[in-house]
Order: sequence, then structure tokens, then C-alpha cells
Amino acid sequence: MTKAPKSPAKGVASARVVRVDGDTSEAYDDELVVEEPLEVRIDGDTFATTMRTPGHDRELALGLLFSEGVLGSVRDVGHARHCGRTGDEARENVLDVGAAPGKKLNVPDEIGGRRGTLVTSACGVCGRRTVDDLVARCGLVEDGEAVPRDAVPRAVRSLSEGQPVFRRTGGCHAAALVTFAGEVVAAFEDVGRHNAVDKVVGAMLLRDALPLAGHVLAVSGRAGFEIVQKAALAGIPVVASVSAPSSLAVDLARRTNVTLAGFVRGERYNVYAGEARLEPTRGATSARAARRRS
Repeated sequence: MTKAPKSPAKGVASARVVRVDGDTSEAYDDELVVEEPLEVRIDGDTFATTMRTPGHDRELALGLLFSEGVLGSVRDVGHARHCGRTGDEARENVLDVGAAPGKKLNVPDEIGGRRGTLVTSACGVCGRRTVDDLVARCGLVEDGEAVPRDAVPRAVRSLSEGQPVFRRTGGCHAAALVTFAGEVVAAFEDVGRHNAVDKVVGAMLLRDALPLAGHVLAVSGRAGFEIVQKAALAGIPVVASVSAPSSLAVDLARRTNVTLAGFVRGERYNVYAGEARLEPTRGATSARAARRRS
């Protein structure tokens, strides 16, 4: 099982805050989620810099490179390590990935064009490639086994178990990979939603466990296009989010055969794509049919 560490010290910083309440104010020390740059290099050359919460940088970098098509499996990776002089504070913010002997990492021209550019904690694609190109890369996620209907809310509930930084700061996102039976196999936090997903994918790549049939990817907040893209590339059949998906996320989910659920509240949730994968229930009906019977 791969989970975020119990101690969130690396991801938390202290700050002096003034709380204003009407005509009164009070100064106190509060805790904030840490946001720092991580420069990802490929064989010494800068590939991208992403704003992230420190911790599990190897997983983040490998998940990012997998999503970008730079590598396909852990067997492509010779090393993934922080670089620089020991004791150098900036050392923890630079991570170099190199190819394994006899392997070559795939850095095509259209991806190489982003070398040195900043990937914010909120966005990774940012219009650099066309939607059709991404759909072509994702392919179709296999149908696999039917999804128990309680697997979706159970996966979302598991998010709280992997959010020690959020409990202290209220300022970060989480992603969890949960089996249909409810076992949490990976859970990570980050200031960026897509970073948390990259950490999940990178962790499973290190275990040589891709593709991830029979799992639900649960994410805090909304499910955007990039979240669905990363899930589809990793072969994850179900994405469940606390909030709504975007229109582009729904379009991609439908085109890649990903079951996309949103607004998960208790046992209730909306299914925007891939509803055929869910186990049938006797109570299933359409709103139009319900109106006709009323």
C-alpha cells in the first residue's frame, strides 16, 4: 500500500495571521500548505517546472512524465533523484530522471517545446496540445468488471483518510486510488489537484502496476479535463470527484470509456459518462419516464 506520510511537516508552514471579525481583530499563528517549485529534468536538461507541495517528488515527476508520454513504464527509468550538492537548500527542488540502460525516453518535438516552461499547480496542459491528440494517446479504457454502485461514494469517503495537511491548513487537494472493494492503495495530497493525481500514478508506475483496472480514482474538488486524461492513460476505469466535472472532462470521459461521477454526497452522485459500467439496480429510471408516471 502506498500512502502519504503520516507526518505532514514538509507540507506545512507557519504564518502570522490577523483575523478580522467586524470591529475586532486578533493576531495568531496559523498553518499554511507549502507551495514550492520542482524543476523536473531529463538527463540534466530542464523539462518543466511545476509548483507543488514538497514530498513524494519521485512519484510526482514520474507520474507527470508518464502522462506526457515521455516514459511508458518503470522499466524505462534508470534513475529519478534529487540533484545538486548535499546541504544545498535548492537541491530538494530539482529532480533528474534518466533512461535505463538500453532505453530511450520519448521527448518528441511538441513536448520538447515546453522545456523550461512553468506548469502551475492548477494547470498542466494549458492549450499546448490539441484535444484530439490527447484522445488519440489515451485510447479506450477497457470495460472490465462491473462497478459496484457503492464503490464510488466509498472511494470519495476515503479521501479524508489521506489528508493530514488539509486537516491542518484547509489549503490542499487530495487524490486516492481505491479498489472496487474499498481498499485504499494510494493516497496523496498536494497544493495542485493534478499533482496529487500524478503522485498516485507515479507511485503505481514505480510498483509496475499499470494499467489500473478495477480501481476508482477519487479527487477533491472538481474533475477537469486533465484529471480524466491522466486516469485514462493509466487505465483507471472510474473517476469520482467531490464537485462537478467540466464540459471537456465529460467529453473526454465519453470518448475514452471512463466512468465519470461528480457531486458525490453520501450515497448520491451524478454519472456524466460511462454509466453502463455500473452494476444495474431495480430503481434505475429516467427523469422523463418518472415524469410520465407522475
